[in-house]
Amino acid sequence: MRAFHDARALAHDPDSYFRRGTIVAHPEQGERWTLLRDAIADAHDLVAPADHGEAPILAVHDAAYVRFLREAWSRRGELPGGADAAEILSGHFARPHMSRRPEGMLGLIGYHTADTSTPIRPGTWEAVHAAAQVAVSAADAALEDGRAYALCRPPGHHAYADSAGGFCFLNNSAIAAERLRTRHSRVAVLDIDVHHGNGTQGVFYTRGDILTISIHADPADYFPYYAGYADEVGVGDGEGANRNIPLPHGSGDAPWLAAIEDALEGIARFAPGALVVALGLDASKDDPIGALAVTTDGFARAAETIARAGLPTAIVQEGGYLCEALPRNLRAVLDAYDAACG
Repeated sequence: MRAFHDARALAHDPDSYFRRGTIVAHPEQGERWTLLRDAIADAHDLVAPADHGEAPILAVHDAAYVRFLREAWSRRGELPGGADAAEILSGHFARPHMSRRPEGMLGLIGYHTADTSTPIRPGTWEAVHAAAQVAVSAADAALEDGRAYALCRPPGHHAYADSAGGFCFLNNSAIAAERLRTRHSRVAVLDIDVHHGNGTQGVFYTRGDILTISIHADPADYFPYYAGYADEVGVGDGEGANRNIPLPHGSGDAPWLAAIEDALEGIARFAPGALVVALGLDASKDDPIGALAVTTDGFARAAETIARAGLPTAIVQEGGYLCEALPRNLRAVLDAYDAACG
């Protein structure tokens, strides 16, 4: 299949962040992109994306937020000590009780980010804008070819319409789904990342034309903590168009694959014209920050199952962190998907 990628992914280069009281190495390293690209280079058609501009981004994200991401680094001098900083971030974060959008940069950083994992660095906007173009190009190719892969970095499914978090800035899966929606009256998103796709849920929670289903580790004691529960089903026009399937920590292939089968039955009932698969390889048993125990064979079987749904499908890269199994698992997914399509 065509695999869209852009080396500008490497422009966002965080090296550490504050996690659970300690400064740790940042898991979302540029090396992820290189390993994933190299894993599929000999078997899939690597393609650069077209530049679709900001319009597909603004179809999903708040304009003030996009402007913030685009301008934040150039405005770093407005921060105390910001002119000499290697990155900018905040220790002050907006909460539902305090939701007024301020004017100053320090407050804006905390308004538009949810945690310390999403620092703004010199190349952040370049990287996230490129990742969004990758997602849009893959969505277009999926409509042409029946399937395509978007090697997006940074990932996106924790990004809300107006905020970053969980390593994510722009919601690539949501952007791809909205792009597909321009051609089909109904679209589905199946998120199989180990973490709940809270940003994608938030973007589409009031809409009935895009079904979102997330299969993930139980968030009661796992990121994103505050969303991802089974009773979150959408509101208003979106009631019934959001579904969460949290799994016990340590769940392996059998329960994970059963959840995917269950999700696909719901997708068939919804009868979408196209599908986005938010592919999180951090469901792997080998992932350094994962909480499930999916094997390489499990990933291949999931791809075969999803391919049998017969929908034009954009596979958008979400999580999956540095470990020996990471490239092997991506190759298993794409190879099995192609084989199932014949």
